Amino acid sequence: MMGLNFSDLMNQQMIIAVLTMVAVAGTVFVLVMPLLEGDKLKSRMKSVALERDQMRARERARMADEKANARVSLRNQPKQQMQHIVDRLNLKNLMSDEHTKMRLIQAGYRGTKPLYTFLFARLVMPVVLFLVAVFYTFVVLQLEHPPMFNVLIASVIAFIGYYAPDLYLKNRIQNRQLSINRAWPDALDLMLICVESGMSIEVAFRKVSEEIGVQSIALAEELTLTNAELSYLGERRLAYENLAKRTGLEGVKNVSLALIQAERYGTPVSQALRVMADENRAQRMQAAEKKAAALPPKLTVPMIVFFLPVLLAVIIGPVIIQALATFD
Repeated sequence: MMGLNFSDLMNQQMIIAVLTMVAVAGTVFVLVMPLLEGDKLKSRMKSVALERDQMRARERARMADEKANARVSLRNQPKQQMQHIVDRLNLKNLMSDEHTKMRLIQAGYRGTKPLYTFLFARLVMPVVLFLVAVFYTFVVLQLEHPPMFNVLIASVIAFIGYYAPDLYLKNRIQNRQLSINRAWPDALDLMLICVESGMSIEVAFRKVSEEIGVQSIALAEELTLTNAELSYLGERRLAYENLAKRTGLEGVKNVSLALIQAERYGTPVSQALRVMADENRAQRMQAAEKKAAALPPKLTVPMIVFFLPVLLAVIIGPVIIQALATFD
């Protein structure tokens, strides 16, 4: 009995000793370790700065490789013969202005080569079409008309050829704006998600340009250019204004103004993006409803011309056949 009590007492003392040692060790650890660690804020900031420099070096190396391996440059130079003809005839001052350059940019043509190509086409197309029309009317068709009448027809075709590059450019601008306008509300939603998740507006532009390229290549190009301008231009306001000018869309202009005001007055960018996203989505829905409402009047004439005669023939045809068979 005495041995059992002594053993129990030793076990209790052992447990108390172990718990005391753990408590003392924990107390020492809690009190001493903060003194040994010190302030690591400077070292952490230094490591972040080093990581940022490494990322910047990697991005610069990647951009240099892409620039070296790119087959087509944004600032590609025109052919020497074309440039010589345009410069010698002074077509840049006679047939173009700032509005022409902006229209080329809105169509997706940047640099000096598209401008020279456009002016050269406006110079050459009337001459080529005039010669083709004269050959076709005099040699191929051999029309029995006075020669002046054939020359007049060729002149009209040459006049059309002068405006053909302008019509092509206008069609290209409309198609590009349609592609951007359809994908713009979705891009704003993605941008809002990126900004609310803690990304900066530059990173948001870059991420959205990568994601929206499947839906609209034109919008991906414009967002990529805006991201570059936000990084390199002296004033961020110019980057947003250039985005609105390059697209030529009212919705993009409103968003650009909202972003400019948000950065100027310090209001949350996410709030401005949320309002603009809702507004652009409502405008897209209104445009779809407007197009759907205009569909019945557009179908009236085709239905009268093509569907109604067939319907009358199907309904009245058997009656006419029966009447003819009765009289026979």
